[in-house]
This record gives sequence, C-alpha cells and structure tokens, in this order.
Amino acid sequence: MRVGGFGASRATSEASYESTSAIPAANRTRMSIAASKPVDAYVLLGGRIKSCWFNATDPLLPDHVYRANVSPDGSKVQITIHQKLALGRPGLSTYAIDFRQEGPSTLVSTQNRKMPPELAAKLQYDIDRWKRGDTDCSKAMPPVAAAAPRTTAQ
Repeated sequence: MRVGGFGASRATSEASYESTSAIPAANRTRMSIAASKPVDAYVLLGGRIKSCWFNATDPLLPDHVYRANVSPDGSKVQITIHQKLALGRPGLSTYAIDFRQEGPSTLVSTQNRKMPPELAAKLQYDIDRWKRGDTDCSKAMPPVAAAAPRTTAQ
C-alpha cells in the first residue's frame, strides 16, 4: 500500500534525517515526510503500529499499551507507548512518536524514553520501513554492523 508521502513517488518518499534536541542521536530521529499532513501520516503509521505491535494474536509489545493525542486541527499528533498496568491502564511512557507540520512537510520524531535499546531499534526500523511504503509486520530485527574482531596485545 503506497499512499501520499509514504512512497507515492521516489521524490516524495525520501526522508531527510537529522539529530534533534539535546537527546543523543541514537534515541531521537527526525525525518520529513513530503506531501502528507500530520494526521494523515498518523493514520497510516498508527494503523500499522496497532496492527503489527499490538495485534491480538502475536503482538510485538504484549506488555505495553498505545495512546494517541491529536490536536483539534490535526496539525500535531503524538503516539505514546506505555508499560501496561493492571486492567490495561497505561503506566510509564516508554516510547514516543511525534507528528508535526513544518512548512509543507510533516516531521516525524521518535524518542526512546525507557524502552530497551534492542526493542527501540526494532520500533525505529519498522517505522522507517513503513514510511518507505512497506506494509508487512515483519518480525525481522534491524540489520546491525558486524563487530570488528577484538585484538589483544601480546
């Protein structure tokens, strides 16, 4: 499925990456999605997040809950993922995804608040894939650079 700025054409699906704020680059990523309003980007990504990470049969995040806040005019949206408390109530916020209009583009920022680093890398990997137009709920983890062999001094 390719809609709007999520892969409609190569020109509009390219995302520009840059580190933002005082949060280390590994914890926060910023990208621009062309030709898509924040609420439209949220509908696409939020739907994939709910169906892949929170589905009833094989959720990636069974011990977490999904929350979304949408501004009245749809220009700002935030998805937060929380640890699940009793009765499914949200507890500690562990991951956040912000959608914000900036000029003609929507900026999507992610922030790892308390998610284990490996799981946060998987969440970012999925978000990046979905923005490129992928639609699957792959359980594949992001590729990592092979560690250089350790040498010891003799």
